[in-house]
Amino acid sequence: MKVLHLWKGDSGQYGGGGSVAMHRLHSSLIDAGMDSKILCERKTTESPQVQVFQRSPSSKIVEKLLEQITLRLGLNDIQRLSSFKLKQHEAYLDTNILHFHGFHGFINYLALPALTRDKPAVFTLHDMWALTGHCSYSYDCERWKIGCGQCPSLDIHPAIKRDGTRIEWKLKDWTYRQTHLAIICPSKWMAEQAKQSPLINRFPIHHIPHGINTEILQPLDPQQCRSQLGIPLSKKVLLFAAVNLSDYRKGSDLLIKALQSLPESLKTETILLVFGKETEINAETFGIPLYHLGYLSDDRSKAVAYSAADLFLFPTRADVLGLVSIESQACGTPVVSFKVGGVPDHVHPGITGYLAEPENAQDFRDGIIQLLEDDEDLRHQMSQQCRAITVQEYNSKLSAQRHIEMYRKFEQN
Repeated sequence: MKVLHLWKGDSGQYGGGGSVAMHRLHSSLIDAGMDSKILCERKTTESPQVQVFQRSPSSKIVEKLLEQITLRLGLNDIQRLSSFKLKQHEAYLDTNILHFHGFHGFINYLALPALTRDKPAVFTLHDMWALTGHCSYSYDCERWKIGCGQCPSLDIHPAIKRDGTRIEWKLKDWTYRQTHLAIICPSKWMAEQAKQSPLINRFPIHHIPHGINTEILQPLDPQQCRSQLGIPLSKKVLLFAAVNLSDYRKGSDLLIKALQSLPESLKTETILLVFGKETEINAETFGIPLYHLGYLSDDRSKAVAYSAADLFLFPTRADVLGLVSIESQACGTPVVSFKVGGVPDHVHPGITGYLAEPENAQDFRDGIIQLLEDDEDLRHQMSQQCRAITVQEYNSKLSAQRHIEMYRKFEQN
């Protein structure tokens, strides 16, 4: 069996957490003996198993002109006429199973009926975009259940200037009616959203969590990790992944409020460790000393950062599952987060971390205080539970096995 994964990038630089999850699945399928390849628009690795779908210069010109019209209509991606040429690509012709990891920014969803007509296809929902008239996360809005229109949040990613959400919802509805898909949801929450969606619930829905390499992402000696990173050995260490502080969904504004309101006595003995692309951050922003590690692209470097920390702070407002928080727990580091999306699947209060009420920065602060000031025995117990649950439920081998079983069932049907 040959599987082809499709998304706009083969790494987190061009596709975020969806690309990271895709590449990990691709690697674990190869380890399991499968023939797995990736077809993307932007390639950052040297792997021969990753191929590039290139649009011709003339296609780019035509699509750019069409985009000027579609943007004024508030519609996404339907200007990408080159998507219909995917059927001619060598990687498409040479595969048995198509595995989509996203459409927006890569594929014209109107091409799905043609792409799935002759080959079985599955689609992993890394966000809510496939369910809505434009947004990747709906937050408190439930208009996606009734056809969108009258959108209250045009600025949510991917932002639009005109409310075309009713039209786009109907276009997706027409497209899905002609498309053959199976849906994969990484969390129980995402599976519930899919079941409530008039667009998606017509397809088989499978709950398969993301898998990570727990042999690399594992607990390391905290003192050695701190020495390696050049941070004080005697301090309490909080860790935050900051890709973009201006991203509303990531909740950095809530984190800033929480850290600034920590007791002064705790601030004096605590530092904040940060990794990610964000560079315009400073200690004054958070109110405690800060060490910025830059962008970490490999799991070994991440394991060092996670293991150096006492707590991982994950102030997300919306997330299908939360890859970085699972990575942290694999390294034995408890998580403080909000009770949103798929986060409760793995952040269990009193066992692997603390879940604050959504939008409540004071509750988030209380979670930090509670877990930092608890005794060493309790923290060690939580660390062990983090590791045990992650190995049992989120290891890459188990994820690959679950995907292979689903591929085979879907291929047979």
